[in-house]
Amino acid sequence: MHKDNQPLIFENTKEGRIGYSLPELDVPEIDLSELLAEGFVREKVAELPEVSELDIMRHYTALSNRNHGIDSGFYPLGSCTMKYNPKINESVARFPGFANIHPLQDESTVQGALEIMYDLQEHLNEITGMDEVTLQPAAGAHGEWTALMMIRAFHEANGDLERTKVLVPDSAHGTNPASATVAGFDTITVKSNENGLVDIEDLRAKVGPDTAALMLTNPNTLGLFEEDILEMAKIVHGVGGKLYYDGANLNAVMSKVRPGDMGFDAVHLNLHKTFTGPHGGGGPGSGPVGVKKELIPYLPKPVLIKKDNTLTFEYDRPQSIGRVKPFYGNFGIYLRAYTYIRSMGPDGLKAVTEYAVLNANYMMRRLEPYFDLPYSQHCKHEFVLSGRRQKKLGVRTLDMAKRLLDFGYHPPTIYFPLNVEEGMMIEPTETESKETLDDFIEAMIQITKEVEENPEVVQNAPHTTVISRLDETKAARQPVLRYIKK
Repeated sequence: MHKDNQPLIFENTKEGRIGYSLPELDVPEIDLSELLAEGFVREKVAELPEVSELDIMRHYTALSNRNHGIDSGFYPLGSCTMKYNPKINESVARFPGFANIHPLQDESTVQGALEIMYDLQEHLNEITGMDEVTLQPAAGAHGEWTALMMIRAFHEANGDLERTKVLVPDSAHGTNPASATVAGFDTITVKSNENGLVDIEDLRAKVGPDTAALMLTNPNTLGLFEEDILEMAKIVHGVGGKLYYDGANLNAVMSKVRPGDMGFDAVHLNLHKTFTGPHGGGGPGSGPVGVKKELIPYLPKPVLIKKDNTLTFEYDRPQSIGRVKPFYGNFGIYLRAYTYIRSMGPDGLKAVTEYAVLNANYMMRRLEPYFDLPYSQHCKHEFVLSGRRQKKLGVRTLDMAKRLLDFGYHPPTIYFPLNVEEGMMIEPTETESKETLDDFIEAMIQITKEVEENPEVVQNAPHTTVISRLDETKAARQPVLRYIKK
């Protein structure tokens, strides 16, 4: 039994109790041992709990109450844009005309769904400043890889087979170098300067005829806008490379400035972040990719087009990198994003950026006296604090993050980006009220006082959660496995 006295489901077992009711079997029973290879059929009945339907419902309801999500509390996870997902999005996604269709239906029977997808592509083109969008990729990193594969196909089609290197700033998301590697490129790290921005001279020194692309997040992972972006685009394009935009931080610039106007050739977007699809828990996500005209021939196929006033999928794309997702991507997330864009309108999307930036700067300035602030200029949608002064007193950023759980807050991202010692990256998003921000700020201030006056309270946190502090290293290296003995 856990310390909150909530019994485990196995502890509620009563022999013979059943939590389901099925109709009487009206087909012959099948002996699975005749169909499956030896060793794949149980020798005895699985050890499952025997409980009533009411007990199992209460069990899962209790478990859900232990989870932390946007609907239950503040979730300032930097670089992840964990903002509120309007419930109207969920209602639209459940409309029978959308929920009950099948991807193998004839195109003539799903013109309404295709119209939503086509119109969403057009909206994303306008928001990003791109010429065409594919909705296929399933998530952000998948979008990164898709864009890089198109860039690779472009260079190969032009005979530039020596372009094997992708430049990645040291402030980039960790998925950037990983995606470049999976796409078959070598990654070259570009240093940041003392202001947390790309070191232009280091970039200039590392570009060349072997440069395929520069992967960039703007604003970057420190929450800072790359002021020299036009010069960077000139440098990369000057050697024949392409600019790729990691759209994870689009929430900071949406409807204010477009990646296409900054000089980017390809961009991925996280519909499950900026455009309020459900985020976390394994998905589903959606990472559409927009491209400029030169890269259009290499888009994943099929490509949704309008022909004779009818929407259809075009498969005859000889230079396409091929399909990157079964069927046409995560349609339910498209519906949520489309609903969000249409309900917000241009002014609403602009307000999203304004409030996201305002909230982040407000929190940063109020917390500045209590933590080290590696970069003091105004931030965009997120900011990074350093727990260096607390570390000198024997308390790590990890300890403070654990202590936040006792206040009912999901901790922010910690120890990232890697170039900030004892870093803590906080993104409040635009959907939080000033009262929520103030409450979180007061909790952070109280923790810094505890570090000075009673550090053991922070070092041993959390104290109020169902499970006390875990040994993360042991959990990763020695997973607990339950074996059923024969």
